[in-house]
Amino acid sequence: MGGQSSSTQVQQSQTAPWEAAQPMLQGILGQLSAGLNNAGLTSAETGALNTLQSNAAQGNPFAGAIGSYANELLNGGGATNQAGAVNQNYLDYRNALTPYANGSMIGNNPALAAQLAQIQTDVGNSVNAQFAAAGRDFSGANQQAYGRGVAAGQAPVIAAQYNQDVANQRAAQDTAYAAGNTNAGILSGLQQQGLNNKGQGAAAAQSALDAQNYGANATLAAEAQRRGIPVQALGLLAQIGVPIAGLGSQSSGTTQGTQQMSGAQQFGTIASGIGSLLRYMPSDKQLKEDIKQVGALFDGTPVYGYRYKGAPAYHIGLMAQDVEKITPGAVIEINGYKAVDYHAATEVSRRIHEAG
Repeated sequence: MGGQSSSTQVQQSQTAPWEAAQPMLQGILGQLSAGLNNAGLTSAETGALNTLQSNAAQGNPFAGAIGSYANELLNGGGATNQAGAVNQNYLDYRNALTPYANGSMIGNNPALAAQLAQIQTDVGNSVNAQFAAAGRDFSGANQQAYGRGVAAGQAPVIAAQYNQDVANQRAAQDTAYAAGNTNAGILSGLQQQGLNNKGQGAAAAQSALDAQNYGANATLAAEAQRRGIPVQALGLLAQIGVPIAGLGSQSSGTTQGTQQMSGAQQFGTIASGIGSLLRYMPSDKQLKEDIKQVGALFDGTPVYGYRYKGAPAYHIGLMAQDVEKITPGAVIEINGYKAVDYHAATEVSRRIHEAG
């Protein structure tokens, strides 16, 4: 008896990285898992944010003082408080100079009257003694000689005093004029200082408003950090974890026959995938802070110093946005962020350097 038989083989398979490479990948994924579990706030970060929020709730302790200072400046800051005293000092000084400045003291010097009387007495004693010795006292010649002697003695003194009084009058007028100008300058300076104080008061008023809003602004800043730190940490971890997660896949179907691939071939395939991924470094400007240019490559691509947001370590490297303009093939995008193949990005610069 004869027969016929046939067979169909149904096969399900799962592709995975070469077995020898799995421990390394599992280690990477394990570290990512630990990082995902720690993507939230640390205790130190929570404590710092709570301190900021507590300080914010208390408000700015100097708000009241700043407000009082602003009000005082807006009212002039007391710059013209002494204006009345300054002006009164000027008036007293002017009143003391007035008799000399208006000429009323000319010829009215009490010391001059005493000096003239002394001259008259001295001349009289001398002339009268001479005429008395000659027996001619009280004669007409005696009186004539006495008059001429008094006139000759007093005339130079009166002329000198007149000239001095006129000079004093002019000096008093000049002094009063200068004092008036000085007083006007002082009062003008006080008025200008008052205006300056009012201008400073306007600026201080804004500071007072800022102080009043300090609590609200500090609270908003603390909450922004509270929301932003976990998001930044998750974003950085996702750039690494998501591409690695895509290395493995599952497949199912019906097939006849088998296909054999050596371990070396598997390793080559996986190594190629990992190498393609790992040669790209996250370099998107959105992921960085404290950015400062420190140099440039030979092809003009800027080189920066920076920190990744939320991380303390300082790095030096390129910005994906700059590399795109010169070597676009060296940039890929992963989950909305750009990454750079540094070998490809620096190839043009290396060639320029070697050619030079």
